[in-house]
Amino acid sequence: MIVTWNLCLRKLSKWLLGLLFGWLLALSLSIWHFSTLDQAQPADCIIVLGAAVKYNQPSPVFAERIHHAVALYQQGFANKLIFTGGIGQGKFHSESSVARQFALELGIPIAAIYIEENSHTTQQNLAEAAKLMQQHALKTAILVSDPLHMKRAMWMAQDHKLTAVSSPTPSSRYRSGSARLAFLGRELYFMHYYFFTGH
Repeated sequence: MIVTWNLCLRKLSKWLLGLLFGWLLALSLSIWHFSTLDQAQPADCIIVLGAAVKYNQPSPVFAERIHHAVALYQQGFANKLIFTGGIGQGKFHSESSVARQFALELGIPIAAIYIEENSHTTQQNLAEAAKLMQQHALKTAILVSDPLHMKRAMWMAQDHKLTAVSSPTPSSRYRSGSARLAFLGRELYFMHYYFFTGH
């Protein structure tokens, strides 16, 4: 009886592991495929998700996002930019204020830029962006971030009732295979974390 029970447990464990592997593989492929899609179309604004800054300069990852948003603006996709991100731990400047200054230096008029300085996570970025959109009567948005970040960001945007499309940065600082796999693993973790916690 004990031997039979142990065999059943082993079979069940293998089945559960196989199911888990299949789920993670399917979700990984979905995230990867979505990262290749650029849905940019005319909208009221472009929302740029925050990223790290160093002193008063955007990190290379953040700079890529800002450059892409500026390019979309210059191509006429939207006439307002929303930069998100508060002051990180040990920092002196908010992510959004650094992004605004960077965009100004790229030729964007200050009247075209809105910022929020309260958020510290993707979910908070979108919650604060939604408030700005409501405040300024903006109905539609293009969401800009790194490619592998887009699926989770769009999921959160939908939860905040944002009418948005995704436009990932055409180039990414996460270029090597190992860096992309690490980013993908991070996204797998945070997608499950968001599903269970809502944060």
